[in-house]
Amino acid sequence: MFDKASLDADIFGYVRGSVSGFGIEVLVAGVKDVILSGEMREIINAVVQAEKQAQANVIRRGEEANAAHSLLNTAKLIEDSPVLMRLKELEVLEKVTEKIDKLTVFGGLDGVLKQWVTIRQ
Repeated sequence: MFDKASLDADIFGYVRGSVSGFGIEVLVAGVKDVILSGEMREIINAVVQAEKQAQANVIRRGEEANAAHSLLNTAKLIEDSPVLMRLKELEVLEKVTEKIDKLTVFGGLDGVLKQWVTIRQ
């Protein structure tokens, strides 16, 4: 809003200059408190809230961009490495089996992966 120190210096200079002709020496002058009307306070609060919301949106967009970039890097690594692809398949299988009460496996782990989990290229 305003710089209190700058405002205090301006007021001090004005008052000191105004009363020096009367033989009065002013040692200190400034603003102690600013009281705003209810409407003005609401307007200022709305402006501050809008600024904070805008800052939060910038941070959120930055985090989303970082997450998308991380996903892209992961996808590139998986594309280039069959071992990472296999690990990702196992992660998916783990998530699927967490939701299943009873699991009967035929054909070993490879059979389960081939029947349930396929990541298409």
